[in-house]
Amino acid sequence: MRSSRLFGSHMSIAGGCDRAVWAAHAVHFVTVQLFTKNNNQWKAPLLSTEQVTAFRTALEQTGIVDPVAHTSYLINLGSPDDVLWQKSIEAMIVEVERCRSLGIHDLVVHPGAHMGQGEEAGLARVARGLDEVHRRTKGRDVFIDLETTAGQGTSLGYRFEHLRDILHLVAHPERLGVCVDTCHIFAAGYPLATRAQYDDTIDQLDRSVGLERLRVWHLNDSCRDFGSRVDRHAAIGAGCMGLKPFRHLVNDPRFLDLPLILETPKGIEEGRDLDARNLSVLRRLVRPARASRKHR
Repeated sequence: MRSSRLFGSHMSIAGGCDRAVWAAHAVHFVTVQLFTKNNNQWKAPLLSTEQVTAFRTALEQTGIVDPVAHTSYLINLGSPDDVLWQKSIEAMIVEVERCRSLGIHDLVVHPGAHMGQGEEAGLARVARGLDEVHRRTKGRDVFIDLETTAGQGTSLGYRFEHLRDILHLVAHPERLGVCVDTCHIFAAGYPLATRAQYDDTIDQLDRSVGLERLRVWHLNDSCRDFGSRVDRHAAIGAGCMGLKPFRHLVNDPRFLDLPLILETPKGIEEGRDLDARNLSVLRRLVRPARASRKHR
């Protein structure tokens, strides 16, 4: 039985991008997130007509909606190294074009790391990189969604204000969205446990970037403590966050139309798929819907 929420998970593309869609459907997810290419390589062969058709057909046949792509973790638009920065821009352009071909409208990216040059310089570097990506992908119907981070090392995006600053600096902020990861913001020091804490954190997000820019949620518990600034995902309710933050989130009417994507550990335990177990946990947290939703 399907929930009214757009629950999904990040699925493997081994064998083709369409395999991620079929894998999500097999677990009874409503949406899916995927890499559109090998995550560990900079380059990728062009998508063939057959691959694009297979992906779009899989969406049609399964009923999976609002698929989300995630960029390679190799990309660092905040890098002060010109070679890596330019390589990251080229890779982002490829990612946007692949999303356009597949009909994916949301591409999630970590803002980047300043590598010791300081946050202000790093954020400006990210904005300049995004401007170049936008210039070279003009007219593409793909949102680049800046993801919140836990703040490990010199990573940018662990404060909502970082995303705000990038949005203010770019020439075309209307082409950007935001993706919020529950594990990341918890590790970065944004409390979510009580209703008051959750409301305050969401209010801070709204004041910084505006909830209208929010396009995707990543639902992950945290292996590490609150404010640790360490990015380690745990199964829903099995980490330091517990179930309360997820109960608040899945019942928040402001986010009924957004993809809620699991990036939790994969595998089989006690004969049961862990994605299916996490989905079951989330569904039990959902209160009966009072109004129908509309797809974006």
